[in-house]
Amino acid sequence: MSEKTIETAVGIFVVIGLICVGYLTIKLGKMQWFGDDTYPVYARFQSVSGLKPGAFVEMAGVQIGQVESITLDQDEKVALVKIKIKKGVVLEEDVIASVTTAGLIGDKYINITPGGSDQFLKPGDMITETESAVNLEELISKYVFGGV
Repeated sequence: MSEKTIETAVGIFVVIGLICVGYLTIKLGKMQWFGDDTYPVYARFQSVSGLKPGAFVEMAGVQIGQVESITLDQDEKVALVKIKIKKGVVLEEDVIASVTTAGLIGDKYINITPGGSDQFLKPGDMITETESAVNLEELISKYVFGGV
């Protein structure tokens, strides 16, 4: 083979490799190129122990969104969770958001129970009905030390 043919083949291989690395970076980083296909809603919880940003939001076992951020509401001293919901999903005003564990010792996620209202949440609205995470260690200590 001539030297130019080898250099051309190596150049093509390098370009293909860079394209593959760029594609994987975007896919694994869950970046979006053209706009955002979600809308934000908020929820206040007494405790979100174990819940992390990036956790799934599910309804009827189907992923409908993701937890974007968790902050402390300084006024009410509760956790304020910002949730990104897919744009095709419509939530009623009276939905119930609860922090749930996947399995016995699994990761925490938010489960949305549908409501029956005729009114729907708009982007930026607050989910008013919430159920905080169950603290397993606290329950065990109450049982062991006779607090139940």
